[in-house]
Amino acid sequence: MKAKIINNLKEIDSGKVKEEILEGLTSQSRYISPKYFYNAGGSQLFEAITELEEYYLTRTEKAILSGIGNSLEIDFTDLNIVELGSGDPSKIRLLLQQIPSEKLSTIHYYPVDISHTAMENSMDQLTEEFPEIEVTGIVADFMQQFKSLPKINNRLFCFLGSTIGNFQPKELVTFMRNLGSEMEAGDHLLLGLDMVKDSRVIHRAYNDSQQVTAAFNKNILNVVNGIVDTSFDATDFEHLAFYNEKKQRVEMHLKAVRDRKIRINGNQATMDIKKGDTIHTENSYKFSRRDIETIGMHAGLKPDSVFTDEKKWFSLVLYSKSD
Repeated sequence: MKAKIINNLKEIDSGKVKEEILEGLTSQSRYISPKYFYNAGGSQLFEAITELEEYYLTRTEKAILSGIGNSLEIDFTDLNIVELGSGDPSKIRLLLQQIPSEKLSTIHYYPVDISHTAMENSMDQLTEEFPEIEVTGIVADFMQQFKSLPKINNRLFCFLGSTIGNFQPKELVTFMRNLGSEMEAGDHLLLGLDMVKDSRVIHRAYNDSQQVTAAFNKNILNVVNGIVDTSFDATDFEHLAFYNEKKQRVEMHLKAVRDRKIRINGNQATMDIKKGDTIHTENSYKFSRRDIETIGMHAGLKPDSVFTDEKKWFSLVLYSKSD
């Protein structure tokens, strides 16, 4: 395997990152973007979440993914696979395992992720199993750096894990329009979507009995402390997650269990957090069959195939870009 990493993250102004975080923390309804979940500790905790009995998403998606290779109407010869948010290699591995060996050697895989550490770990694992494919890792925030994606023909974009469910509706539209503008005729998109289902199943997935999700949620404060030099203590907050049926989304928050004065930027400023105050850390939207069509329309894509499980809990949708 020929492997290299291109780091485009340095192009993002660190001052703007701090400004983004502080804007959220000081707004009337406090929030932190979910993209800050994934430092080394956050990635490890999320990996543990995917192994939980209550967390059906990863298990269900992998079961679908492991059996669709022969059903994807794609010519794998000289295919360029661009995976957005590729910190975990276990899903793309399932797809690569289904590609005939004579075509596998013509594949060029481009993992795109914001975490350099996750990128390195992922590529190390894939190097051992698939020595015949070429890999170029791209460290970037693909929400802001679409220009960093490879400009080549015959691309299969993979956006798995229902990560698109973390976007606000306007963000989803913007993302899909940008992706659609980037895609050329003949390109495909394989998109993971968590579907609307019994709210009790959804609730358990985000409120596991071992409280791993709670630890994952609280860890975002450690990430913020490192970036903005704040003085958050995760023990001052409790995990709060619930399904908002009207908005078709799970909401995750951190709820203060006591009053605290938080230092910002060293000792330059402080922020008062009162008991009961919340910080919104994530939305996870769930989708209907109608949403599948709408999502594609934003990007000028049509859904060629929809792969799902017996319970219809999760869907992998293959979209294509035509002339």
